[in-house]
Amino acid sequence: MYGHRVTMEDVAAQAGVSRALVSIVFRGVPGASDATRQRVLDAAVGLDYRPDRRASRLGRSRSRTIGVAFHVGDAFHGDLLGSLYRHGDTAGYEIVLSGVTASRAHDEAVETLLAERCEALILLGAQQSRTDLARLAARLPVVSVLRNVHAEDIGVVRTDDAAGLRLAVEHLHGLGHTRIALLDGGRAAGAADRRRGYRVGIRHSPGLSEALLPGGVTELEGAEAARVFLGLGSDRPTGVAAFNDRCALGFIDVVRRAGVRVPDDLSVVGFDDITEAAYPHIALTTVRQDAARLGAEAVRAVADRLERGTAAGSVTIEPELIVRTTTAAVQSGEAGRRAG
Repeated sequence: MYGHRVTMEDVAAQAGVSRALVSIVFRGVPGASDATRQRVLDAAVGLDYRPDRRASRLGRSRSRTIGVAFHVGDAFHGDLLGSLYRHGDTAGYEIVLSGVTASRAHDEAVETLLAERCEALILLGAQQSRTDLARLAARLPVVSVLRNVHAEDIGVVRTDDAAGLRLAVEHLHGLGHTRIALLDGGRAAGAADRRRGYRVGIRHSPGLSEALLPGGVTELEGAEAARVFLGLGSDRPTGVAAFNDRCALGFIDVVRRAGVRVPDDLSVVGFDDITEAAYPHIALTTVRQDAARLGAEAVRAVADRLERGTAAGSVTIEPELIVRTTTAAVQSGEAGRRAG
């Protein structure tokens, strides 16, 4: 019936055993024979019983849960969550999620995880100050993923963002592009390092000069960057490196609608290699972050802190350039200058 939640008492009555025995079965501790354990599990299935995990955690000295704060709507964070679930399960930890949205700040997401008695926190693209993060790390192990945090007791797992933008610039320069712009990520996690990598790539490539354009993290911000780009007229770059794939996709959509051919007139490189980037109708050239390894290293860092008391450390993973069909050799006579 609606409104009635099946309890351990119901399972016990159905199986013909005591509530204490049902509790033993669901806690996975010794004390029940194989036959009794199977009878309890069969009764639970028949009644569609769901154990109250929160209540069971309250009764244990350890919750064995890892809290993850992530940005709702961030495609790459979604890819990371799959890896965190997989490796958390392997390590014997439950992953508890708390989302950050336009109306829900990082601090609110973290407070929810603390209320769930999480043993450690993994923060994807954390935006808290170093002081706030250090204060949090004094309470429980904290691992920052994607953002390089220089704070005591904060573990860090990240991609070498600067190296990734250097790869993008070198790729475009190798195709003959001499006017290469960066769609900047502003204050987003990793943006400062990507700007630095872009500038290093420009300085180390003969004949290039810096051209920063306002970008962002979403398709809408990429679309707005495209409108700024189109307004440059004959001064438009012929190569663009975007802060991330979502920004690149919004940018490409608008410039194509304006008659600019990608990649014939304009080459575009993204960053992340989200699932959508590989779709055949998109085929975005991008700098790949290894979501599977980032998730694995984050869980390992947490487990090392909790199980072995290992000090907080830093893991930096090298990115990889994935060449698809949004980049090509510059047209003779710089057709990109005349496009649109």
